Amino acid sequence: MAQIPPSGIPARTRPSARTRRALSLLTAGVLAAAGVVALAGNAQAVGALGDAAAAKGRYFGTAVAANHLGEAAYASTLNAQFDSVTPENEMKWDALESTRDSFDFAAADRIVGHAQSKGMKVRGHTLVWHSQLPGWVGGLGATDLRSAMNNHITQVMTHYKGEIHSWDVVNEAYQDGSSGARRSSPFQDKLGNGFIEEAFRTARTVDADAKLCYNDYNTDGRNAKSNAVYDMVKDFKQRGVPIDCVGFQSHFNSNSPVPSDFQANLQRFADLGVDVQITELDIEGSGSAQAANYTKVVNACLAVPRCTGITVWGVTDKYSWRSSGTPLLFDGDYNKKPAYDAVLAALGGSSGGGGDGGGTGACTATYAQTSTWNGGYNGQVTVKAGGSAITNWTVPVTVPSPQKVSAVWNGTPSTSGDVMTVRPAWNGSLAAGASTTFGFTVTTNGSTSAPAVGACTAS
Repeated sequence: MAQIPPSGIPARTRPSARTRRALSLLTAGVLAAAGVVALAGNAQAVGALGDAAAAKGRYFGTAVAANHLGEAAYASTLNAQFDSVTPENEMKWDALESTRDSFDFAAADRIVGHAQSKGMKVRGHTLVWHSQLPGWVGGLGATDLRSAMNNHITQVMTHYKGEIHSWDVVNEAYQDGSSGARRSSPFQDKLGNGFIEEAFRTARTVDADAKLCYNDYNTDGRNAKSNAVYDMVKDFKQRGVPIDCVGFQSHFNSNSPVPSDFQANLQRFADLGVDVQITELDIEGSGSAQAANYTKVVNACLAVPRCTGITVWGVTDKYSWRSSGTPLLFDGDYNKKPAYDAVLAALGGSSGGGGDGGGTGACTATYAQTSTWNGGYNGQVTVKAGGSAITNWTVPVTVPSPQKVSAVWNGTPSTSGDVMTVRPAWNGSLAAGASTTFGFTVTTNGSTSAPAVGACTAS
């Protein structure tokens, strides 16, 4: 979807991919796992939404603008909540190759470097798109345009090889309306219908491991446009064209609500043998109505095994491309909205009474249910230090009667009535921003209520 072009970012020396991956591993630290299920805490852990989604086998990401990373509230909210990022504009053609064969990766590198330092994944957006093209692209003849397209894909994907989990290889190639036809663009008009297949085949030669996606909007339900995309993907899979995933932008408002067949539409694409991803989610509105719509989207993704993740299109309403519609999970002051609580609950997490699970500011505690079975479940609490290092933490967990805790790991519990107070077993010392986890098994005894995680206190 079209966005405002980013402000210029000063050039910087970019470490090699190998160097940045090594730094990322050092930052991530040593993972610890023990007990009934594997539970691990990264030195720079992902946040509440990301943790809850990960427990469901998904990622939960956001679009990021490089020129906002210097804003403390923006960066802290990003770091605390998400485990995947998509550059808003910084990987689009006009940002990377405004002059032919001259590439500027500085702004995009800033986002990738930030994500890697926090243990986040990165989606690449986007390689071939009719919009935000520099003027020189549209002026090329067919032969030069084909060369330029393949060169752009090759240079950009080579630069980020091994660092992008999914690429939007081609974006928005189909018209709106009832025709199901291709959109007019320099690529369509001069190279014909084969340009999408060629782009995907070129991309695969560059990176054998990244997921290669087609991405579009107004395809969330079954309609002429989504049917045309479906037919293309089906054809590609039958002929061995390397497509791995389909992105659904999912920009909703009162005129374009969440369709009743949203889940069924995701499933029919998944049945073709591709992953599906919700790539640019925002839902205009406020209060309980907005929260209910977000819940519908998250539940639809969770119900489709090949729906691998959700990305909301921005951190805060004030920087949204349609800010007047207040479409995101955080308001202009970075306060969590009812939609945030609804998303976290749908993912199986709990806000624990405010903040990132409550706390003094020295630490936060975030709950997620990691597995369930008939008669029981496993829960996990992520304890995260704030802006300063801590040497000890305490988190109270209230388990509703008649539920009973049968096991605890990575923590030392003491119980009074229904309240279990957990202290570190060996993992009390945390650097600023670092995190750890503890977990527990509960016998439900007929109750399906979630436990309440109280405020984290630290010393």
